[in-house]
Amino acid sequence: MIKPLSLLCATLAVSAQSLAWEPNRPVEFVVTSGAGGGTDNFARTVQAIISKHDLMDASIIVSNKGGGSGAEGFVYAAGYQNDPYKLTFGTNNEYLLPKVNRMPYAAEDLQPVAAMAFDEFMIWVNGKAEWEDAGAFIADAKAEPGKMRFSGSQSKDTDQTLVSMLQAATDTEFRYVPFNGGSQALVQLSGGHVDANVNNPSENLGQWKAGMVKPLCVFSPEPLPAGEPVYDGKGWGDVPTCASQGIPITEYRMPRTVWLAAGVDQEVVEFYRDLLQKVAETPEWKAYVTNSVQSDTFLSGDELRSYIDENTRVITDVFATEGWLVE
Repeated sequence: MIKPLSLLCATLAVSAQSLAWEPNRPVEFVVTSGAGGGTDNFARTVQAIISKHDLMDASIIVSNKGGGSGAEGFVYAAGYQNDPYKLTFGTNNEYLLPKVNRMPYAAEDLQPVAAMAFDEFMIWVNGKAEWEDAGAFIADAKAEPGKMRFSGSQSKDTDQTLVSMLQAATDTEFRYVPFNGGSQALVQLSGGHVDANVNNPSENLGQWKAGMVKPLCVFSPEPLPAGEPVYDGKGWGDVPTCASQGIPITEYRMPRTVWLAAGVDQEVVEFYRDLLQKVAETPEWKAYVTNSVQSDTFLSGDELRSYIDENTRVITDVFATEGWLVE
């Protein structure tokens, strides 16, 4: 008997859905940071939400490969071309590291799936410092070029890039002192051994609560959402933007990104994109970005590629000015 057209179409649609790709064995989450780092917390939050809400049948294995500012993880993942079972968690260091260091992988060896949130950055000073606004801090730095010391995570990385941008934007000379991670940069600042750092909010939260450090401004187009007071009646929403303090840098953010090896089928990319979108819609994810003081912005597809292209252009200009680009 010939099936009615509507029934035939419905049958074909069900068959197409049943053929859509999904993992049928464990998926490895490759984390480009050490245990307890920001990228590690990002990946493990995604893992926990997937498990709690049964968003994927396949199990998840988390592997930390954070050596070389995350290069270890990207090199490892790039070696598995066409492999749909390795999902890599990182930041914009995926496409920026090869600009400043000779790497055994190219940015094109991995393809972006999503950016799930964006870290904000602030100028922080010691809690006992006399500066109460960024304008006064910059004015003092101008008065004694090269004396003001910024601690930061690594060399030629996110923190030093921002400090270099700050120097150029304000025509001021700073001394940048690199350490192995934002936590060490914070120790140096809270102990009074340096004058400032540009850590993201979550890295300095505990010390701000204790009054050991204080924020002067945030590199965001608008103030952060108001929340509970952190210290002395002030919360994140009370921190002025750096632009409003006379610093001509409207925005500086770091994306929390997820990648697949190059060569996987588009349906694989779409599966993980949709999976991560579901994660981003859960209350647990909303709580994570709120508690870590990140911007809850999800990018994928053409929108994400446009962001990567523009971010690469802006940061590469800084690398070129500083003479950091590899030949």
